[in-house]
Amino acid sequence: MFERNSLDVYGQKIAYLSAGPSQGPAIVFVHGWPELSYSWRHQLPVFAGLGFRVLAPDQRGYGNSTVFPNTEDYRLECLVADMIALIDALSIDQAIWVGHDWGSPVVWSIASHHPDRCRAVASLCVPYAHLERGLDHVVSLVDRTVYPLNQYPAGQWEYQRYYESDFESATAVFDADPSATIKALFRKGDATGAGLPAATAETRRQGGWFGGLAKAPDLPRDEDVISADDLSVYVEALSRNGFFGPDAFYVNHEANAAYASLAVNAGALSMPVLFMAARYDYVCETLTSAAADPMRGLCSQLEEVVIDSGHWMAQERPVEVNQALVCWLARLGWIK
Repeated sequence: MFERNSLDVYGQKIAYLSAGPSQGPAIVFVHGWPELSYSWRHQLPVFAGLGFRVLAPDQRGYGNSTVFPNTEDYRLECLVADMIALIDALSIDQAIWVGHDWGSPVVWSIASHHPDRCRAVASLCVPYAHLERGLDHVVSLVDRTVYPLNQYPAGQWEYQRYYESDFESATAVFDADPSATIKALFRKGDATGAGLPAATAETRRQGGWFGGLAKAPDLPRDEDVISADDLSVYVEALSRNGFFGPDAFYVNHEANAAYASLAVNAGALSMPVLFMAARYDYVCETLTSAAADPMRGLCSQLEEVVIDSGHWMAQERPVEVNQALVCWLARLGWIK
């Protein structure tokens, strides 16, 4: 279904999955937190079968890629450089980039800093001109009808403020039981949460993740998101590497905002853009708040789709995600 590969570039290892013909148009899927290249397992064979050269890297700190020792090693400028190094090493001039969660700021930053390397860009859950511009910017877009300022200063993003103030404690909770962590996090969407504060808004008030517990509660695995075999893949990788690298993505907001300010064309994107919003993702909520408004003003070829899913969209609703991507690429004339 796909091959496991790795490259040594600039003194680091970049592991990646690949599928499809080596001469096909390239499409690169970039995962988020706390996932793996494996998170795109439902997408890789589909697009390979359509003739694309499909790549899915493990971002630094994850899977079989290099784990760097310092939090500043995980700023967006470094993450983008990794992806450019990957396609350079494979002699790929341009790619279609698809990102989810923290993979989204990476692909958005590739589009805004290296538009010559970006044929088109798509994102699941996280809109453009959002997280890559830093946490203060993200907080400015919070829906204060749901998150009153006096109760939730950072809105649903309180958990990211917690990383900044209590990084070691947050990481220790996840590391205490990676299996329980993944089972607690990887849950399908729930329509009953609409209009209510997300659980992440309580992180600082409750003294940490999972209500301030020392480790994640041992919940039943959600079969609608991951199988038992899938769980074992995540647990092996996160037990081996730990959560330091994944969590470090959250503590570089100032550097990321400075990097975003250097985007070419004042951040305007002229290539085709697809944004897939998750209806039941109440952290990356874009349907009733202003979170996606900056994106709409900066993308001249924007299409938007809403998927009836929670945050783990590519795994919870793979058929719908694949359909949205295929239809978009077909409209662009890139699938016959």
